Parts: sequence; structure tokens; C-alpha cells
Amino acid sequence: MTVLAEISGNVNTIGYGLAAVGPAIGVALIFVAYINSSARQPESAGYNRTWLVLGFALVEALALFGLVLAFAVS
Repeated sequence: MTVLAEISGNVNTIGYGLAAVGPAIGVALIFVAYINSSARQPESAGYNRTWLVLGFALVEALALFGLVLAFAVS
């Protein structure tokens, strides 16, 4: 019997790789919303920038939370 591919390592790394897709999409959507709102009303860009940074921090916290869980479970 021939082995085509051998998987070695921890399954948590695969799980975290899949879990990192969600925050990546979330960050993209946050920046798209900021660019659209700033293009429609440039005078509100300063106000919207606060929400941009807050949203970015919250979404990235989810990614870090997934990373911590990947190491904690193993």
C-alpha cells in the first residue's frame, strides 16, 4: 500500500487555521464599511475612525482567543 501524504502534528493547528478565516473576513468587512462611509460623507471620517479601530480590535481579539484556545486544549 502506497502512502500519498502523511499528516503529522496536532489537529489544533488545522482548527486554528480554519478559525482564523472568520476574523480575516470580519476585518475586511469592517474596512469596507469604513471606506464606504468615508467616501459617502468625508466629514464624518474622524468619527468613523474611532469605530473602525474598536471594531478591528474586537475582531482581532477573537483571533487571539482562538489561538490561545488552540494551545490550551492541546
